[in-house]
Amino acid sequence: MDSVNCSRVENFILLGFPHVWGINVSFFVVVLMLYMLSITGNGLIVLIVRINNHLQKPMYFFLSNLSFLEMWYTTTVVPKMLANLLFSKTTICFYCCMAQLYFHFFFGVTEFFILTVMSFDRYLAICNPLRYTTIMTSGVCLQLSLAAWSGGFFSILFQIIMVLKLPFCSSNIVNHFYCDIGPLLTVSGGDTHLIEAFNFLIAVAVIVTSLLLTVISYIFIISTILRIPSTSGQKKAFSTCVSHLTVVSILYGAVLFVYLRPSASKSTFSHNKDISVLNIVVTPVLNPFIYTIRNNEVKAALWKLFQRKALA
Repeated sequence: MDSVNCSRVENFILLGFPHVWGINVSFFVVVLMLYMLSITGNGLIVLIVRINNHLQKPMYFFLSNLSFLEMWYTTTVVPKMLANLLFSKTTICFYCCMAQLYFHFFFGVTEFFILTVMSFDRYLAICNPLRYTTIMTSGVCLQLSLAAWSGGFFSILFQIIMVLKLPFCSSNIVNHFYCDIGPLLTVSGGDTHLIEAFNFLIAVAVIVTSLLLTVISYIFIISTILRIPSTSGQKKAFSTCVSHLTVVSILYGAVLFVYLRPSASKSTFSHNKDISVLNIVVTPVLNPFIYTIRNNEVKAALWKLFQRKALA
């Protein structure tokens, strides 16, 4: 359809989930609780890393970056999702939808880069411990963090510009609970082949490359750990990687299913919604618990913070 001869929609209708009042209210309460837990848990990690001198290490610097990112990643979608659960017909303005799409992917792509940097940090700490402090200086950590955030910012920019040029005249009904790329391309009414190809290339470049680098890092890490003579030494070394490896497994498992396809507009959106809930709502809640349950330094810092608040 020619974008010159049509009037582009001003709002999109997000279908979300089937509207059954009792079920939706229950789901609303669950999602709201998970969202509050996510913001609180990730916010606590950012706070304790900043105020605790014992946590001024590269590993915790990148962990605070990840937690800060998770807070914004879930916030781009969940507040609107909560509103959708309470109303049978919800709308989002065109440019609000584009902004949600952009920031959702910006934070999502940045998360892959941060996790890759964290795997590189664990590789250096375990495989090259004598040079670790000289390589991972505060300046290098800051540069790696800025590179990760910049990579996320620019990797999705060209896609959004192309999506903005689509006509969006034939329909404004988006079969999702947020503005995702696949459902939007389905209702665009224009030629989306170039965007879908570019989307697939970005997915391969970001997801597969970052996963490959992470896997290579862990091959070297596991190989080094297995050469440690004592069992206690092996357990201690591997314990510093378990949390990161768990988060990586959950994230890549969900995202590979949804986005790594040649045609995003032909995906099965009913299945994608379920995976998206896991990725957007559940995973950001799990991360703070995963990183604190097996980490004595973080648990000690949290305990000191709670004691300080109780005595105040």
